[in-house]
Amino acid sequence: MFEKKIPHKLKNRIIKSKKQLDKNIKNFFDWVKGAELIELYNCEIEKDPVRPELDLEFRTSYGRKIYGVKYKNEIHAVMCFAFTNKIPKTVHELDLFSRDAFLQSATRDQNVGKIAIAYTVWSNKKGGGKLIVKEVYKMIKKSNHLNRLVTLSPLTEMARNFHLRNGALEISVNEETQNFEYKIF
Repeated sequence: MFEKKIPHKLKNRIIKSKKQLDKNIKNFFDWVKGAELIELYNCEIEKDPVRPELDLEFRTSYGRKIYGVKYKNEIHAVMCFAFTNKIPKTVHELDLFSRDAFLQSATRDQNVGKIAIAYTVWSNKKGGGKLIVKEVYKMIKKSNHLNRLVTLSPLTEMARNFHLRNGALEISVNEETQNFEYKIF
């Protein structure tokens, strides 16, 4: 009875759309399951929508690191970190605090900082941003010396919504930035 009311062409389009949706969902979950978090020594800085002004030397010196989500030899999301012992409110403070933590670690145990500060993230594939947050969270949770995951995010609604949707708590709104924290349990 239902089939007689729907024109044949419309029914075919609905079936085709459903098959395409099923295929897209399968492809999405295949890439999410097969992706791995890796440390990068280089990245395409010009693709960074948050802090493209920060060069590779800044991103990789004084214990700072770049991580990417890799799937089938392609990087689908990138997140850059500085390791500190204090929460910065500006990029300048991020630089100073990570240098300080790096120098302190040189005389101790080589573990740079107790706080991982994510200062930029971008994705080349849908779901990549959320996936890299999840993978970095797991990495930090396994760490022996890191006890916090905090962001140094721009003052945009997009950044705010991204972090709140992914489970972070807003801990401060500053003059130029905002900080969110992903609780490490």
